[in-house]
Amino acid sequence: MKRLIDLSVASAGLILTSPLLIPVLFLVWLQDRHSPFYLAPRVGKNGKTFRIVKARSMVVRADKSGVDSTAADDPRITPIGKFIRRFKIDELTQLINVFKGEMSLVGPRPERPIFIEEFRKQIPRYMLRHKMKAGMTGWAQVNGWRGNTSLEKRIEYDLYYIEHWSLLFDLKILWLTLWKGLVNKNAY
Repeated sequence: MKRLIDLSVASAGLILTSPLLIPVLFLVWLQDRHSPFYLAPRVGKNGKTFRIVKARSMVVRADKSGVDSTAADDPRITPIGKFIRRFKIDELTQLINVFKGEMSLVGPRPERPIFIEEFRKQIPRYMLRHKMKAGMTGWAQVNGWRGNTSLEKRIEYDLYYIEHWSLLFDLKILWLTLWKGLVNKNAY
């Protein structure tokens, strides 16, 4: 049932957001004539690596700068990137990952492979979050635990979600994402 909802919402979402996404992706391309997509490795269910699809909000090769995470007023973020990150437009393209079955609408947010080993050593039960598909949104995110916040709290909320998962819980998280999660003070 979860997969059916993911497939239905991802299909409808890609169709309904295309009038917004196409011009945004064109503007991203126009600013420097490079791909409007940022494809990056992430770790999902059962530790499997996949390439997440995001609208590029930073300068080309920003991930090669040696800086690990994004902060407020990060000079790597492009002018259009500031706008699309603030309203999470850059994440709408992850509907492609949901459609392909690599992600779900709701689940723990996927992490970069380079951090997994470090987090695994730091946080007990960290690897349990890979028992479900990674999600575009999750219980941690709708409760404010995203961006430059406590990793321990994010994992606590991810594990709570996994232990208490239900379709109703997913619907609640989706509603909260729409209601209060589209603009987040911890998202840069």
